[in-house]
Amino acid sequence: MHHSKKDLGPDLNLIEKTLSGFVHYYNENIPDTFPRASVKALQLFQVAHAELFKDSKEWTIDKHRKKLMDWLTANKGVL
Repeated sequence: MHHSKKDLGPDLNLIEKTLSGFVHYYNENIPDTFPRASVKALQLFQVAHAELFKDSKEWTIDKHRKKLMDWLTANKGVL
């Protein structure tokens, strides 16, 4: 019997999260070698990348994780 992707429930990477919910989920699911996110860092990221939030103020792993990882790494001395 084959199961489709639909049977697995919603794709967690596409579910919108609040800023604080995203911080928690992000920090629990990235490798230990990557910089951790904080509410303050995400607020600064939101200002720096306002175009990513023009349609919604919510965060998704699919849309924001990779860009945030790169941004945190590039700005780790500032944060």
